[in-house]
This record gives sequence, C-alpha cells and structure tokens, in this order.
Amino acid sequence: MLWKYGILALLAPLVSSRLSDGRLHGNMRPRPAIPIAPVPDKPVVISKNGTVLPPYTTIYYFNQLIDHNNPSLGTFQQRFWFTYEFYEPGGPIILMTPGEANADGYEGYLTNTTMNGLISQQENGATIIIEHRFFGLSNPYPDLTVSSLKLLNIQQAIDDLVYFAENVNLPMPGGDQVTPTQAPWILIGGSYSGALTSWAMVNKPGVFWAGYSSSGVVQAILDFWQYFEPVREGMPKNCSADVEVVIAHVDDVLSGSDTKAINGIKANFGLSDMTHLDDVAGALRNNLWDWQSLQLSSGAGTVFTQFCDALEVKDGKSAGPEGWGLDHALSAWGAFWRNGYLKRVCSDPKNPTAEACLGTYNTSQPFWTDTSIDNDYRSWNWFVCKEVGWLQNGAPTDRPTLVSRLVPSTYDMRQCQQMFPEAFPEVPVTADINNTNTIYAGWNAKIDRIFFVNGQRDPWRDATMSAEGLGKESTPTQVINLGDGFHCSDISARAGVYSKPLADIQKKALATFHTWVSEYKPTAAHGSAPPRPVASTTSDEGFVAPHTSTVGKKPISAWQKGFF
Repeated sequence: MLWKYGILALLAPLVSSRLSDGRLHGNMRPRPAIPIAPVPDKPVVISKNGTVLPPYTTIYYFNQLIDHNNPSLGTFQQRFWFTYEFYEPGGPIILMTPGEANADGYEGYLTNTTMNGLISQQENGATIIIEHRFFGLSNPYPDLTVSSLKLLNIQQAIDDLVYFAENVNLPMPGGDQVTPTQAPWILIGGSYSGALTSWAMVNKPGVFWAGYSSSGVVQAILDFWQYFEPVREGMPKNCSADVEVVIAHVDDVLSGSDTKAINGIKANFGLSDMTHLDDVAGALRNNLWDWQSLQLSSGAGTVFTQFCDALEVKDGKSAGPEGWGLDHALSAWGAFWRNGYLKRVCSDPKNPTAEACLGTYNTSQPFWTDTSIDNDYRSWNWFVCKEVGWLQNGAPTDRPTLVSRLVPSTYDMRQCQQMFPEAFPEVPVTADINNTNTIYAGWNAKIDRIFFVNGQRDPWRDATMSAEGLGKESTPTQVINLGDGFHCSDISARAGVYSKPLADIQKKALATFHTWVSEYKPTAAHGSAPPRPVASTTSDEGFVAPHTSTVGKKPISAWQKGFF
C-alpha cells in the first residue's frame, strides 16, 4: 500500500503534456469545471473563540471505502481540506467537492470569498473541500487503467460523500459529534459537482439537510449542441452572423470533392498539414469554447473579444448586426488563426504541429494511453463516455449553428474507443444517459431544501434546471434562480459587485439557508455515536502531508483564471 502516498506524488508529473488551457488536445471538449477560488492572503486563521487554526492549505486524509458495494476491499486515503474558522456548536457542516479536478488549489472555497464561506460565516458553520475519487491524489488504485476506473461512477461518488459525512471525525473540538443526525450538513457544488449535489440528495434523501447547486448540469445529454446556444445568444450579433456564414461555407467545401477548395480552407486557417477533414472542422470549435472562460469580472481584452473584433472591425469601423459577410469573415478568421491563435492553442512544444495538436486519429500519441494518476481529463472522459455524454457538436439542420456539423456525436464517441479500448472494443453509440437521468432524476428532481442558481450566459445552461423551454417551477423548498452570469458566477462572493440580479440572488440564498438551518432538529443525542479516529494530516503509511498543499499541483487552466 506504500504506493498510495509516497509514490503518488512522483507519478503525477508523468501525465501527458497539456495545451495552454489544460486539455489533452485541441479537439477535446472543455470540462464543465467549477472555477478556481484563490486562497485569501491571510497569514493566520483564527477561530471565533480566538484559537489559532491550521492554514487553509493543510491537507487531511480520510479512510474512504474503495468500493461501497464490497467493503471487504478496504479503504484508500481521500484528501480533504477543512476549517472551523466560523464554527460554533450546533452550526452546519458545509461540504463541497470541486468534482473533476485535483482539489489542490480550491481551498478558497473554505473561505468567505465564496458562498460556501458566506453561509458558514452567517450560520456559524465549518467548511470542507473533499477531493473526488480518481482525481488529483485521491485514488483507490495507482493508475487510471480501465480496470481501476470501473470504480469511478456517479454512484460511488455519491456514496463517498455520504460515507464521509456519516463517519468522519473532523479535526476540531467535538468533531466526532457532527454526523448528519447530529448537525445539519449542507452539500454545495458547482457545475458537475453542482449536479452531484442534486443527484446525491435524490439518491440518498435525508443525509444532507440542504444543498446549493451553482450551474449544476443535472441532465445528462448525449448530443449537447445546446452548449453553443448561450454563446450564440450572448455574443455580438455581427460576430454570430459571420461565424454562421463561415461555418456553413466550411462545411460545404469540406464535404465536397473540390481538392483545391479544400486545401484552400485548410491553408486559410494554417492547418495544411492536417490529414482528416473532420479534425479541421472540429478545430474551429475552439473559438467558441473560449466563451467558457468569460466571467462577469472579465472586462475587455479577452480572447473571445479579440476573436470577434478580428472578424468585425475593419478599417476602424465595426460591422452592423448582419456582419461583413463571407469573404471578409473567412479571411479575417483565417488570419486570426495564422497570426497567433493556432500557436496559442497548440502551445505544447512536444506537439508543435497542427496535426499533432488537433488531430484525433493517431492513437500512438500519449494522451490516449497515459494511465498515470492525476490525469483529470482521462478520468473525466471516462464519465463522459460511460454516464453523461455532453458532446458539443453542431446544431440540427433546422437551427443556426456556430460549429461544424461535420463533427457529430460519433466523432467524439470515437475518442472514447481510442482512449479506453478495453472498455469499448468498438466505437460506442452512446453513453448510458438514460440510466443516469432515470436513477438521479435529472430535470425531474424533486428535493426538499435545495437552492439552484444558473447563468443566462452559461454555455452549460441547457443542462441545468434553467434549460431553455424547460419551464421548471421554483418552489419554496426547491428554489430555482436564473441570473445574468456565466458559468458558476454566483458562487463567488464578489458576483454581486458586477451584477445587481446576482447580488439579489445571493441575499435570497443567505436568507433561505438561515431559515433552513434554523429548522434542523437533531435525531441523535450528542455522545451517542461511537468514537472515530480523528482525521489526520498523516497518511496510514506514514507519509506526512505538507502544511501547504503543493503535492500534485497542476497549472491553473487559462479559462479558470480571473474569476474572483
């Protein structure tokens, strides 16, 4: 078992080289990850009674079951971060997993720079960040082979949260007397972990007293073309008009037989060395994926803004809402790629060519075969391929589209077969989204005491409870809010500085949680639970965790920066 802690840190750097935004290659979809919350510059953390507490970055370990269906397999050590800065006896325990990422770097969610900490401060609670199984350094097994990943699924993730809540002995006075029967536990999440909040409360009712779901992608969808709808609606009209006309032309040329015209399209974007035309068409999705990097605090000068300016500003004059038309837009978009954007996307010096960076057919490239731990995109793609889908492709033919229809869902599902051939001997037709939506209810969830907040401009909006046309009713106990933010904008305590609607939603949330926490009644007397080992900063094998979490640190993806 020594591999679990001493060797894990040595294995982490072996993960394949990444693109500038953290993806494994340029035709791989971005994850719906919750943004990083920086740790406040606070040299000493002091509790309400004046006790000096460990830094926010202190790592603790919990002995989590490897397989909740077979406890005899034993446990692995799951990392978590914790503070009781605002805690008073009787206060809530606020639990969050960042989901599909190494949790090192998310310690800011312990603090009052986020809704987690604001609720904790108001209600005298303690806050916890727990690392998701098979992400970061919380791994039941020492690799990410298919054999290991069989224990990565939604149900095991839910069971981890429940087992932790019911068995952890938190490192604070009375930390063994705060199980869900003794204290109100509030489960908070954003994006995938926001969905996990809803799914856990559906699947294990009565464990978590209340929940907060920011941009929770509750509905599994295979062909998630709607991802680009908030982008089309929110971007400048002249830019969307010109993108649509260019994509229609690209699809027409690349699906034809005019070799000269095809080569012209490739050369226009600096992609002449690319072999497969669907990879060429798919690569252009990158400009639209950049929308996911936007936040209310982004301001001018973002990459997405630069893209639209390149298309729409000519000789110092901006196009009208109809755009400049095909000739100028095609030429300008190509120049934008050739003059810097291609180099930005394909920044890995080991894969400097467009074919190496954007091509998806060469299965000898290491990102298909690398099974070392702390490879979040491999772990995430397992979820995508098996349970949730969310493939981001062109719109149906009766709808305008910003991205090529030459990359249908089968294009992305082929990547599942290439990354996990042992699990998919043939290209899978679909992920098991029907099972996911049936078991965990998706849009049909009916939950007591959950607060959903979604963003009008969030590209993931149409997988949330605020999906266009869904008409899901908000109730006093299942509150659904649609703000004017982007992805998980509301979970930042500073969101209200940039948006009056989000300021109002955050005030509403704090008032709602005050009511819900006051309604909690313990169902077990203090002292009735058997003693449990105190969570430690030392693993069972004697590997002492550093007090500042640097183990397995990964670069922050560009689109995650600048949120707070």
